[in-house]
Amino acid sequence: MIELAGLTKVFGHGPGSTRAVDDLTCSIEPGVVTGFLGPNGAGKTTTMRMILGLDHPTSGTATIDGKAYRQLADPLRVVGALLDAKQAHPNRSARDHLRWIAATNRIAVTRVDEVLDIVGLTSVEDKKAGTLSLGMSQRLGIAAALLGNPRVLLFDEPVNGLDPEGIRWVRTLMRTLAAEGRTVLVSSHLLAEMANTADRLVVIGRGKLIASTTVAEFVAGSGTGTVRVRSPQLDTLGGLLSGAGIETAAEPDGSALSVRGAAIEVIGELAARNGITLHELSTQRASLEEAYLKLTDDAVEYRTAKQ
Repeated sequence: MIELAGLTKVFGHGPGSTRAVDDLTCSIEPGVVTGFLGPNGAGKTTTMRMILGLDHPTSGTATIDGKAYRQLADPLRVVGALLDAKQAHPNRSARDHLRWIAATNRIAVTRVDEVLDIVGLTSVEDKKAGTLSLGMSQRLGIAAALLGNPRVLLFDEPVNGLDPEGIRWVRTLMRTLAAEGRTVLVSSHLLAEMANTADRLVVIGRGKLIASTTVAEFVAGSGTGTVRVRSPQLDTLGGLLSGAGIETAAEPDGSALSVRGAAIEVIGELAARNGITLHELSTQRASLEEAYLKLTDDAVEYRTAKQ
């Protein structure tokens, strides 16, 4: 388990200082995939670096199974991480890169062959790391994270550069690792993929915690769901809903109404009282992307000009 308690990181001093992470408190539990989301500049990578002891917190703590990273006797056997896909020395082969890490952590060379097979790089194991594509470099970074067979794993944007098959492979791997009881924290800007991969979410903005919850609760809490209505008396029903102060919008082909801000029971009862036949009355859940954009709108630091 990863536990963050009042975790804060300030870069610089005085008026020009930047509070990259601000009093962040949450737990990342084993047995589930936890998605780590936030706009660019939200503090995700800085948080991961503090968990791994690469950045020192200004205040607060980040612990792995109750210990700071520097207190772990065999850190690679406890936590594995991918923060930078191009971290390997460019003139070392993929296999030699992993052998070097294994040798410095007393890990058997047979494990190198195992992880190369797991990530699908056996056929290119003798290629220099500097010649590998971004997708292959991501796989090599994942192999390094798995080398010590750790119980805690952190992945920062692990699907960058991967083709659809590779993205599906990462999704399956993340879920398999979590099913084995490991703690899996993964950040990504691909929200549709996070919706398919993550069980829980930690969402931050401007360094502050926005949400720590399940994917389902996060989407439901956004309040962006709608009700879809089809009826042969759609115009009449639309007028009644509007008259009751309920927001409606016709779908592009005019076959249905999207109703926002009213429970499905309210719409059904209104139709029944007015003798309106309904062909469909269904709840349309918001997507993770819609919920994320709504709840992080005030936390976007680098925003494009509105058209």
